[in-house]
Amino acid sequence: MSETKSKVAGTLIKPTSKLLIISAGAGSVTEDVESKLRARFPDFRVVAFDPRHDFRKQITPRARVVVAGGDGTIGFVARALAGSGRTLGVLSLGTFNNFARGLGMPEDLDQAIAVIRARKSRRVTLGRANGEPFLEAAAIGMFGKAIALGDDAKAHDFGDLGKDLSAVVGARPFEYTITGDLDGNGRALSLVFANTPSIGARMAVGEKKPRDPFLEVSVHVGASRSDIVGRVLASALLDKHVDDKGMVLKFQSLVIETKPRVDIYADNIKVGRTPLTVSADRYALRVFVP
Repeated sequence: MSETKSKVAGTLIKPTSKLLIISAGAGSVTEDVESKLRARFPDFRVVAFDPRHDFRKQITPRARVVVAGGDGTIGFVARALAGSGRTLGVLSLGTFNNFARGLGMPEDLDQAIAVIRARKSRRVTLGRANGEPFLEAAAIGMFGKAIALGDDAKAHDFGDLGKDLSAVVGARPFEYTITGDLDGNGRALSLVFANTPSIGARMAVGEKKPRDPFLEVSVHVGASRSDIVGRVLASALLDKHVDDKGMVLKFQSLVIETKPRVDIYADNIKVGRTPLTVSADRYALRVFVP
């Protein structure tokens, strides 16, 4: 992106090399937390998270961007920076924090700030589902609905919980063929391709961490209704992980075809229907890490 001026609230401003994005809607973002962030990053331009505005218009090609918020905010910002030369600092202040946990970031805010201020960074892997980047996982079939179900249960949103539970219970299996780094075929309700050890409401799906230069597919995850519902209930209601991940296989690129065609999800966002090309983008994002 060229270093041109952008128009914000009717005023032309010069792109900055240091941007702090704060999500006021995250559960842990209080006035005290926001004051602390402003004090610890005094030379950063501070903006409120707003998905309607392209924050990239405010930053230089090699900018440092720090985002403070929940998984949704962090995912939005990280996906927007994928493939760029910017460096991302992650301050997870939400409920689940799967990507930050996968990076090994401290849960304590002061310690996480110290990691970013130390400015040690590295390239990490993001997945791509038909070209769309994802931080945690891509899924075909009903596991994407199961992630939404877990979010509903954790938030005690019982109206949507019933609707999403009906969608999971009513799932129908599909035939699939996998080609690429792995070859196989079979019948399943879902296939899940993970970049982090847990997704959604901390549902355990594998051993993969974003620092690893590959993705994982776990054979047993999402293979049956009982597996999907069990993982949802264990993580969202009992705050436990289901440890049976079956046979975990590593890959860098796969093509999946199904009969019938089924929905594709990337980080709980529906991005189309099969066929699916899922791949590990090994140099997608530079992140500050411990």
